[in-house]
Amino acid sequence: MENVRGRFGICICNDDCDDLELLKVYQILPDDTASQKGYVRVVDGSAEDYLYPQSFFVVLELPQAAEQRLLSIVKS
Repeated sequence: MENVRGRFGICICNDDCDDLELLKVYQILPDDTASQKGYVRVVDGSAEDYLYPQSFFVVLELPQAAEQRLLSIVKS
């Protein structure tokens, strides 16, 4: 079985945040401090990273190959 990670999440709630679209996949950046406070650091529609409540996202567990493909798309 391939290694599974959690670096992408799907938005399930946006509470009127203009930079988040429901059901869109977003890159999640590591941030232990934010995580301890109930937040995730997400690269949103503005192409900047911001903190959002963890409850706004479901973390996707992807095989390493799929994650690497998504990362290559994000970087281009």
